[in-house]
Amino acid sequence: MNIHEYQAKELFRKYEIPTLRGILIEESSDSLSACNSLGGDLWVVKAQVHAGGRGKGGGIVLCKSQDEVSSACNNLLGSRLITPQTDKEGVLVRKVYLEEGCQISNELYLGLVLDRESEKLVFMISTEGGVEIEEVAKETPEKILKLYIESNGSIDLQEAENISINLGLTKNQIPIMIDLMQKLSKMAYDFDCSLVEINPLVVTTSDEIIALDAKVNFDDSALFRHPSISELRDSSEDNPLETRANSAGLNYIKLDGEIGCMVNGAGLAMATMDIIKLHGGEPANFLDVGGGATPDQISEGFRVILSDPEVKAIFVNIFGGIMRCDFVAEGIISAAQDVDLNIPLIVRLSGTNSELGRDLLNQSELQLTAVSDMDEGARVSISSLEGSE
Repeated sequence: MNIHEYQAKELFRKYEIPTLRGILIEESSDSLSACNSLGGDLWVVKAQVHAGGRGKGGGIVLCKSQDEVSSACNNLLGSRLITPQTDKEGVLVRKVYLEEGCQISNELYLGLVLDRESEKLVFMISTEGGVEIEEVAKETPEKILKLYIESNGSIDLQEAENISINLGLTKNQIPIMIDLMQKLSKMAYDFDCSLVEINPLVVTTSDEIIALDAKVNFDDSALFRHPSISELRDSSEDNPLETRANSAGLNYIKLDGEIGCMVNGAGLAMATMDIIKLHGGEPANFLDVGGGATPDQISEGFRVILSDPEVKAIFVNIFGGIMRCDFVAEGIISAAQDVDLNIPLIVRLSGTNSELGRDLLNQSELQLTAVSDMDEGARVSISSLEGSE
């Protein structure tokens, strides 16, 4: 689960992690009073959306007057922000965060992620603040320093000091940095965070170290332990198709391609997407219906796929172990009866009750192409796009 920057910073402040003062604005008419409350003569207006790369999309605006603040709020609120991490439609900006400015001496990157190989959280720290960490990892991987967090949420203080020295921090700044990392690791441990990112983490001209940005994600599987975190969810930022699928107990993630996929099992779903890409196509979604889905769930999953206007063909790839292929067929037929299915449907059913499933589909008079294996299904799905354009 993701939260907004302003929410993440509220969480930071509970752990005494240094941030700048800010005020949430949902109506541009409130910008003047917000400026007066913060004081000063330098502000930053930040779009509050669940998408990275806001600066590249014009979603972060430095303002040197209240008129500039008012103009930035007017321009952002109600607009659709397009960043490198959004689709071509962008995301609607419903609120902005007005933050006081500061005098920056240096920018660092600090991220905390889960290293699945070591089964530990790990700090990734770099002198390249303000730059996407993927670019740093690709171009100058030697500039990324790592510090692993122990299973109790603690860090090795000597390693933390060595990293702080390698970052070029001064004698006065080093203990501040170590204290910040200790507090962040405790917060991540306490709330089952899957990601904490501060980019940039700035060193000011007065030797302060401040989280100028804040991105925090939580492990969905652990939210039952943290009801206060669950309450922070902004459902308006969630993809409506993903929300709809989730309410039906389906694992669905929308992607940018044209071939809708319905598969059972996460591994098979990923392999299906891989083989579509291998043959030059693009999957429109990840949809794992799981091993125990009912005909109603299958039907709803099919409707979710069809609700994506970008989908030009559908590849159903089911290997029936626990999953019964006749259930899949019943769900497809039910959904197809409710909608005007006018795009190619490619179906591969194998395993439990696969013959019965194929019989049901054949008797339904649906226009579909039956295939025998995954590779054939991917190739037929891609070739079918030429006839659907």
